[in-house]
Order: sequence, then structure tokens, then C-alpha cells
Amino acid sequence: MRGGLTEAGPTPARSTIQAAITAMSVLAALALSVSACATGGTGARDEGPAHADAVAGATAAPSSASTEPPDRTDAVRLVKDDPEVSAEVKRELQPCVGDEYPVDVSYGDLTGGSGNDIIVNVLTCGDAVGVGSYVYRRDDDGYTNVFKTEEPPVYAEMDRGALVVTKQVYEKGDAVSDPSGENVITYRWTSGRFVKEYSWHNDYSSVVGDAPTLAPETG
Repeated sequence: MRGGLTEAGPTPARSTIQAAITAMSVLAALALSVSACATGGTGARDEGPAHADAVAGATAAPSSASTEPPDRTDAVRLVKDDPEVSAEVKRELQPCVGDEYPVDVSYGDLTGGSGNDIIVNVLTCGDAVGVGSYVYRRDDDGYTNVFKTEEPPVYAEMDRGALVVTKQVYEKGDAVSDPSGENVITYRWTSGRFVKEYSWHNDYSSVVGDAPTLAPETG
């Protein structure tokens, strides 16, 4: 996804490195040829790790033989490589400090697939406001995006097999840390997709926290 830079020509240092690489390649080819002749084999085998550029553009999901869910780094790459994710969210998905990305990742069974589903919430660095929530379903080929919502502020989580999406509601003058309420929607996986099951609205009290809470008197 990144373009390359063109240069006027190789520097002396680069020419030296290229010469060394060429020499090493010749020696490696000779060694491989000798090995094949000595063992009666057919030469190089289709085994071992793939070359780095051979897997460029692949998703971060593990192979179908793996039983382990991807870690946070893989989840970030999964979102970045997903064509269903908007360019705005991908621009927001940058490290906040060092290599720490603003994502919350949850694993569990939401769709009855071949492994745990993944919920990824992308947040802002400053206020931790949810800008996008996604569900990835495990199948034989890796992970597939089966749900997304990109209407901030939003946050998705799983609760007893259901997908629960919360969208905070702000009125004029509300601080980011002090919304006026929230809309909550519950989804269930039905016939190959998430179907809305319940929805409700919660209004937050505007007086909570303004005065200290007194302990009840005892007799």
C-alpha cells in the first residue's frame, strides 16, 4: 500500500552489498547442485517458509491448521488489510505510543464457525472514542468480515453468545467524556448473518457525581 522511492543510481556502498549478495547466490547455487547430485535428489524442494514478498497482501489470520487466534498485532493487520474498512478508520489506526495501537480485541463464539470469532474495536488515541467495530468469522480460509459499524462513538462486545453494539449519544455542549445517553443494539447470528434482536436507549443522569454520596444512617 505504500509507493516506492526512485533513486538516481546505486551508491558505492550499495554496489558493494549487491556484489556480495551476487557472490553468495552463486555459492548457494553451487552448494545446492552438489547436494542434489550427492543424494540423487531432484534439487530444491517445495518446503520451508515462503519468501517475504510471496505472502505480501495476505491477511493476518493464521493458517487453517492453526488453533490459536491471532494476537493484537495480527488483528491490527487484519483490519488494515480489510477492503471493507473505510480509509478514515485506517488513517486513525496508528500507534499511540511506540508500537501500541488503539484497539480492543475480543475472542469468542458468536457465529458457530470453525474457531473463535474476533471482535476488533478501533479507538482514538486521545479520548479512546470508538470509531469502528468489526467482527471477523473464522472459516477454512482464515477470517472473513461479517459485521462492521463505523458511526462513532461506537463499541462492540459479546455477551452470552450475542453481539452487543453500544453507541453513545451526545447533546449539544456534552464533553467527550460525558455523553447524555447511549443506544444499545443486540444482534444474533441467524442464517449466515447478524440479525437485530433487541434495542434500547439509556439516558444518563446529569446530576450523578455532582454531590458526594452519603452513607445511610444506622440505628
